[in-house]
Amino acid sequence: MNYQVPFGRGSLSFAPPAGMTLDVIAAPTPAPLPDFPAALASALRHPLGAPPLRDLAWPGAQVCLVFTDATRTCPDDVLAPALLAELHAAGAPDAHITLLCATGLHRASTLAEKTAKLGADIVARYRIVDHDAQQDVVSLGQSEHGIPLTVNRLAAAADLLLATGVVEPHQYAGFSGGSKTVAVGVAGEPTIAYTHGPAMLDQAGVRLGNLHDNPFQAAVREAGRRAGLRFVLNVALTDDGQPWAVAAGAPDAVHDHLGAQAQRASGVTVTTPYDVIIAGVGFPKDQNFYQASRAATYVALTARPALAPGGVIILPAPCPEGIGQGTGEQRFAEIMRAGADRPAHLLNELRARGFPPGAQRAYILAQVLERHPVVVVGALCPEEIAACHLTAFATIETALVWAQTHLGRPLRVALVPHTLTTVLTVG
Repeated sequence: MNYQVPFGRGSLSFAPPAGMTLDVIAAPTPAPLPDFPAALASALRHPLGAPPLRDLAWPGAQVCLVFTDATRTCPDDVLAPALLAELHAAGAPDAHITLLCATGLHRASTLAEKTAKLGADIVARYRIVDHDAQQDVVSLGQSEHGIPLTVNRLAAAADLLLATGVVEPHQYAGFSGGSKTVAVGVAGEPTIAYTHGPAMLDQAGVRLGNLHDNPFQAAVREAGRRAGLRFVLNVALTDDGQPWAVAAGAPDAVHDHLGAQAQRASGVTVTTPYDVIIAGVGFPKDQNFYQASRAATYVALTARPALAPGGVIILPAPCPEGIGQGTGEQRFAEIMRAGADRPAHLLNELRARGFPPGAQRAYILAQVLERHPVVVVGALCPEEIAACHLTAFATIETALVWAQTHLGRPLRVALVPHTLTTVLTVG
């Protein structure tokens, strides 16, 4: 029997070896909204915890609209025009509006990516700026827990700060969305370094799918408040990128509302752990290994992983950008090349000396490699994958045969087509 797993903008077909048991696991995602434009308009008319946006804006206001970068599937080509229409209804002129791309420590977006994200009309009409976490940031002081809070200068100077976002499972924040587009996406390096460092990531509540008593989420919310984030427009998406929920208003209220729904929609519990999990990723996260590696950590680092001790993770990802081109991605690659062949030693070393932002992906992935082999399938850069001390194969069939030989027993295999929107646990 043939199976399909997302791969780039398409899919990869494979057939498991004879006699191998394979289960397909999908989260119970709700059906898409039957009329997304109507639901979006209703969300803007009836915001949560805030006045309507057209009541917050005024003709003389300097507005900064922060939107997600190309690694996020957020439909900013729909959300941004809706927010801009509200601003213009309040009398805000084009010249007073800046759109700021939340790149974090990733590379700057290309003109083609900006156009795909926002539409050609918006790119031609408005000022659009890529965030630079190492320049053009200002300090907001420290959080109550001593976190240095920094934000892009344009966001800090705005009279009205807005953001888009998508609410989906996140390794540290529990679920993305809410204040995170601003709190991390346009933060300075000191904030990203602290929130993505071992002192934060080793805390028990900082976990995939966890919304309660999560120190990372608490830091995100405080950073959003200190930055002056007033209004967000967030969506939750089906596996094929169709909105199934939308909400607008105050960041925390929107995140509470959509996060609770997303938590129910993403959770899957199985009774017995698997020997192998094929972790599907798909575009845009599988364009480089830095982003695609999230799938391995989502599988292995839940509260109760559904992967047996020593079990194998198979990660299909074309990675046309290699390991990744941004500052954070290159730091990740450097640390992986230097020490991922000894993950336990690497973890001890990173805990002892710390690491710069971006390198946290190596820190988290090393926790996976300490327990599980990770096999990357179909990468266009197998030599770069090998340099990071991971196994690369051309096909899933080859990877499954290798896994059976490696484990030395008949395998129970799970295919999770959409790992990044699935919180899989055993119970």
